[in-house]
Amino acid sequence: MFELTADLIADLKSLDTPTVCNALEVVAPERRGYGYTTKPLLCTRPELEPMVAIARTATIRAAHASDRTGDSADVRDGYYVYIEAGPKPSVVVIEDLDDEPGYGSFWGEVNSNIHKGLGCVGVITQGSVRDVPDVAEGFQMMADRVGPSHAFVHVVDFSRPVTVAGMQVSDGDLIHSDQHGAVVIPHEVAGEINAAADLITRRESVVITAAQQPGFDIDALRAAQRQAAEIK
Repeated sequence: MFELTADLIADLKSLDTPTVCNALEVVAPERRGYGYTTKPLLCTRPELEPMVAIARTATIRAAHASDRTGDSADVRDGYYVYIEAGPKPSVVVIEDLDDEPGYGSFWGEVNSNIHKGLGCVGVITQGSVRDVPDVAEGFQMMADRVGPSHAFVHVVDFSRPVTVAGMQVSDGDLIHSDQHGAVVIPHEVAGEINAAADLITRRESVVITAAQQPGFDIDALRAAQRQAAEIK
């Protein structure tokens, strides 16, 4: 069973999300074309370190009141139980099902503090967020937009696969996210990411160093590329 250890978290946090995507092209080449966000998301706190956490998934609606008025409170309570019960640290990946996602926000001062208290480090959603200055300290929000109201926002369900900004996510997936977007890291290759990233960095360094030299030309580029390719 996969375990997100403190050492693995530290290793992955040392990388930005584009570098993780590059590394996945080496250790899981079949993942080159999917498994990451393909639509833009607003990062409310780009100064924070990357999120490395286990996904907890949910769906919401906000444009209209829930048609399950009798049990909507039970659904909300069950959702919070689900967040608390999962592995830590967690990140909520929440799909807004409205025809106009972001009509109302589930995320602001109150929910950020509740979720942080339950072991969650942030949220990734193609919906909206609000209360940006008052969000819990250290809590990251990746969203389609910032909006003023929560409208009729309510949890529809949770723990099922979701799609957010083009990224398909299932409960228990390992997520890496920063200001560039987010990517799902397959459990079986998570421990190989840093070594692959180091190889890529060493190869790229040769080309970058050459490009910064006076007199750089196409011949120097080709020589640097050949040298880089020999690095193992």
